[in-house]
Amino acid sequence: MSRFRSRHERLSSAGRLLVKGLIGKKVGMTQVFDDAGVVTPVTIIQAGPCFVTQVKDVENDGYTAVQLGFGEVSTKRLTKGQQGHLGVLKSDKKGRRKNKGIPAVRHLREFRTSSAGDYQVGQALTVEQFTIGDKVDVIGKTKGRGFAGVVKRHGYAGGVRTHGQSDRWRAPGSIGSATEMARVPKGKSMAGRMGNERLTAQNLEVVRIDAERNLIAIKGAVPGAKGGLVIIRDAAKG
Repeated sequence: MSRFRSRHERLSSAGRLLVKGLIGKKVGMTQVFDDAGVVTPVTIIQAGPCFVTQVKDVENDGYTAVQLGFGEVSTKRLTKGQQGHLGVLKSDKKGRRKNKGIPAVRHLREFRTSSAGDYQVGQALTVEQFTIGDKVDVIGKTKGRGFAGVVKRHGYAGGVRTHGQSDRWRAPGSIGSATEMARVPKGKSMAGRMGNERLTAQNLEVVRIDAERNLIAIKGAVPGAKGGLVIIRDAAKG
């Protein structure tokens, strides 16, 4: 779950803190030109529309947060529990959760905010809450690279390519002393699984916004493959 604190929020006209974040899907990379002909590499993200699926408060949940849903799918693609949570369960005769206009969405993420009471279940959020020039953080899951050696995983230089060392070019070298320590030190960089990890690209700039197609262009690269799920939020260090 994505957690928002005060530094990730903005003030409304009434002076209350509002959440500023969206769930989206990475479309791919391209480049744009400004009026001076300067080229800027950007990542296109289809962000929203996101729907408020749950509002949490201190009395019932112990904290305040807003849960957003993204990615409309057919109702039959969701489990009964997911359908009941969204209020789209047709066979729910007990009326545990009434339908409040939320479509069947696949992805749910939570955003902490001190003004959760300002949101209503079923409310839609779009890319229009962002403006050109905003600084944002983008969270995604990096591409999985499988089992990788130290040269690829940690940037090791490898061994020397002289004196017939045909099997030492991409070797890690010594991994620990044999007498004094007699063990491999904890945290030693070695070969292992690479990628497929949650990563946050910080302080990226919003270059363009297409509200009609729910597209947002962000300067630079963001983690993940094409079609991967990403979370856009206000920059923590902006």
